[in-house]
Amino acid sequence: MSSNEHTTAAAGTDCDGCPLVNRREFVRSAGVMALGALAALGLKPAVGEAMPFLGYTKPIGGRARADQEKAYPIPATDGAQIDRDNETIVARAADKVYVFSLGCPHQNTGLHWDASAHEFQCPKHHSRFLPDGSYVDGSGRATRGMDRFAVRKDANTIVANLDALLQQDQDDAWATAFITV
Repeated sequence: MSSNEHTTAAAGTDCDGCPLVNRREFVRSAGVMALGALAALGLKPAVGEAMPFLGYTKPIGGRARADQEKAYPIPATDGAQIDRDNETIVARAADKVYVFSLGCPHQNTGLHWDASAHEFQCPKHHSRFLPDGSYVDGSGRATRGMDRFAVRKDANTIVANLDALLQQDQDDAWATAFITV
C-alpha cells in the first residue's frame, strides 16, 4: 500500500480492499465474541466454549407494539444473536433466553469474552463478569453485573422492552429477566 493509500485509509474514506475496520464494526465484532460467552449462561465452561454464534437478528415486524418493544424469534438451539440496530444480544442457554445490552455497565464499552478465564472482560477498565452477567467483585471500575432488558414470552417470540434496562444493583427484576423455554 502506498503512503497515499495509507493516508486515505487513515482519514476514514472508502478504499477498496482496505484491511482497516471502523470503530463501530470493531465493537460489533467484539460483541460477536461476547455472544458465544452469553450463550454459555448457566452452563459448565467446557460446554460454554462450544456454544455457537447463531448470527444476527432483527426484530419481527407486523405486530402493533410500543416503539421500544422488540419481538425476536426464540432461538431453537443454544447460542446467541446480535441485533445491530438496537445493540442487544439475544442469548439462549440451558433452556433460558435473555436479552442483554451489548455494552459494559460502567462506560458502555463493548465487552469481550475471555475463553481461558470463562468470563467477560471490559477492555477499557478491565471489569470482569461471569457468564450469567454477574460482576466479579473488585475487578475494574464497574460496580454491577451486565445490564439485561425486561422480557416476556409471546407465542414463539421473546419480547424485550428496550425502555426497561435492568441494573443488577437497582432492580430486583434483574435476577428474573429471562424466559424459560
